Parts: sequence; structure tokens; C-alpha cells
Amino acid sequence: MAVKAERRIARLTLAIGGAAAAIAAIRGRGAWAAGLLAGTGLAWLNFRLLRRALDALLAASTAQAGREKPQVPGWTYFAAACRYGLIGLAVYVIFRYFQVPLLSLVAGLCALGAAAMAASVYEILHGAE
Repeated sequence: MAVKAERRIARLTLAIGGAAAAIAAIRGRGAWAAGLLAGTGLAWLNFRLLRRALDALLAASTAQAGREKPQVPGWTYFAAACRYGLIGLAVYVIFRYFQVPLLSLVAGLCALGAAAMAASVYEILHGAE
């Protein structure tokens, strides 16, 4: 059930961001369309990396089910910090060197939030499958 919702969120992130970029391109805002696409791609990448990190954390905690105080591998925290650092660096490079409007990048990053809300509404209306 959760896997379907995760796939739905990943697809909707790309669909919502792509639709927004298409609208911007049709309206003659090429830089905005590029920023929306770049931000959407970063949001999708962030979601995929977050999913992998949570899967690894779940595997580590499941393996230590009988312990009183389970140990979380240090690389898990490092990977989370690198994920945000990578996104921040990518936003900086895209903004600085490609002259893409910063607000369009941020709006593209918001595609993940919009996709999560849309997937939640879908789950509420259609129930768990």
C-alpha cells in the first residue's frame, strides 16, 4: 500500500512540475520554465534519496528489533546532511550560472509538496487499495 502511494507521489511530482513548466513555456517565460523543470527534478531527486535513506533506516532498526536501545548507523545522518547540501549546491549553481529565477526554482521544489497533497486526497477519496 505505501509503495503505491510513494510511486504515485513520485509520478505526480514530475507531472505537476512538468505541467507548470509547460504553462510557463507556452506563456513565453523560458527562464521560468527552465527553473520550474530544474526545481521539479531536484524535488523528485530529494524524494528518491529520502526514500532510500528511510528504507536503510528501517532495515537497520528491524535488524535490531530485540535490542533495548537500537543503534542508528552514522552514515544515515551524513547521507541526510549531504542530501540537503547537494540540493542547496544545485540550486546555487543553477541560479548563479544559468541565470534562472530563484523563485521559479523554489516553485519547482514545491511540486513535491503539491504531489504529496494530491496523493493524500486520492488516498482519502479512494481508500487504501
